[in-house]
Amino acid sequence: MLTELRISNFGVIEQLAVCFGSGFIVFTGETGAGKSLLIDAVTLLVGGRASTDQIRAQSDEADLEAAFVLPSGHPILHLLQTKEFARPGETDIVIRRVISRTGRNRTYLNGNLCPVHLLEELGGALVDVHGQHEQQSLLSSAAQLEALDAFGRLHALRQDYQVAYRSWQERVAERETLTVHIAQRREREDLLRFQFQEISDAAVEAGEDARLEQERPRLMHSQQLGDLSDQLHELLYAGDQGVLSLLASARKLLAKMVSIDQTAVEWTRVVEDAIVPLRDLADQIRHYRDQVEANPARLMEIEQRLDRLHRLSKKYGGSLDAMLVLQDSLRAQLAQLDTAETRLQDLATAVEDAARRVGELAGRLSRKRIDAAKKLTTQVTKELSALRMERTRFAVEVLPLPGETSYGQMGHDAVEFVFSANPGEPLKPLAKVASGGELSRVMLALKTILAESDRVPVLIFDEVDAGVGGAVAEVMGTRLRDLSRHHQVLCVTHLPQVGSQAHAHYLVEKQVRQQRTVTQVRLLTEREREEEVARMLAGVTVTNSARAAAAEMIGSAKERRARSD
Repeated sequence: MLTELRISNFGVIEQLAVCFGSGFIVFTGETGAGKSLLIDAVTLLVGGRASTDQIRAQSDEADLEAAFVLPSGHPILHLLQTKEFARPGETDIVIRRVISRTGRNRTYLNGNLCPVHLLEELGGALVDVHGQHEQQSLLSSAAQLEALDAFGRLHALRQDYQVAYRSWQERVAERETLTVHIAQRREREDLLRFQFQEISDAAVEAGEDARLEQERPRLMHSQQLGDLSDQLHELLYAGDQGVLSLLASARKLLAKMVSIDQTAVEWTRVVEDAIVPLRDLADQIRHYRDQVEANPARLMEIEQRLDRLHRLSKKYGGSLDAMLVLQDSLRAQLAQLDTAETRLQDLATAVEDAARRVGELAGRLSRKRIDAAKKLTTQVTKELSALRMERTRFAVEVLPLPGETSYGQMGHDAVEFVFSANPGEPLKPLAKVASGGELSRVMLALKTILAESDRVPVLIFDEVDAGVGGAVAEVMGTRLRDLSRHHQVLCVTHLPQVGSQAHAHYLVEKQVRQQRTVTQVRLLTEREREEEVARMLAGVTVTNSARAAAAEMIGSAKERRARSD
């Protein structure tokens, strides 16, 4: 509820601070006293449009501030916590707005600067203002649908639908993304397959080029290598002058020396250690010579193979290793194309299933909305009749969204409140045909019916009773008082039948101080309240009979309130 309102330099209000309690609160006073300024201030604090014309003359800024307290768990508190304007467990909200002639307006939420659009976002969920010129939510198609769903207690079913709708949309988006991805890949598929096939046909092996580069010079110089290996083998092994023959002779000589002088034994070991590897070397050279032969066909084959490998490696990465990495990548991309096609088929099935689920829930929601619309139409019509609007007609229309398969976040329906103020006139959208007073009474009827399910904590009615009187006014007062069981209700009124039923009565009056007009608001005592209701009854001259009638009206209202409470 709204607990405190502070206003500085706003219109004819110089300084004002008012505290409020719960229940039904009325503001009364002479015409032009500034009652509507209070409503304007609250409207600005919940995101209304500001103007420098609202700043008090000879002042640079108007400063508005309001404090609210909400029940724990209210959606607004969760929103503020999400946006880091409130801590868990906090239930107080303080909104401040400064309007400057320089245009540098400022808004604060719980002491922190915030954008005006956040106040607008909060506004419809925090305060509903209804009067001759302002209906914050009644004319909104979204609010009308919300009211119907609240009346029909359809939020759980709607939530099921929204979960299914989001799932469906996610799958549709995934399918579209994958379709675009596949189309882009398909444009490159021929190139990918050609590249992969060209590399695969080459049957490239890791390190193959290095091995071929090593084999090629042997084939190119096979004759020279054969001659050299023959000479080397001859040097090591041929006849008495070969290295191995000479070493054998040296070993014999050393054996004789050792028989005489043991110090020569180490030399014997050196010679013997040289003989074994040299003998192995001679065998290897002989084997190598046997392998070396001229093979022009093999040389041509190697030349052609190296040329092909060089061309491919230059084309696909600069080296055989890079080409083999590319081959693996191409293989994976082509396999992914096949996998994507399978995934696309699965997604198509999933989209169909999700769409079917959305259609089923949307159909069920539509049927229940149509049933709820009939009941709401009946109840609002009954309420309007009690408010002496029995010659008017009201209906709730539930129409399908354009298109055979058009679904939105809220279902397949558009909800419209239609109204006719005069017999014989067709029903038209409420916003186009209802006057300000009629709109206020329709809102009062709706709020009365939706009192338990509507979670907007503060309802403000600005002269909702304009143009009515007598029994109708008494009924309106009763409805407003009944609403205060579920909401804090603030009402600007000129009717004693309404004012007498309030829990708290504030008088708005103008005074002249230092040749300037200022507006003051004060909570009336019981005696002052009787006097004000008497003034509302009698006009300029308040008689004793008017005072007696006022006391009786207030007393009767208290008795009815006591019985109903």
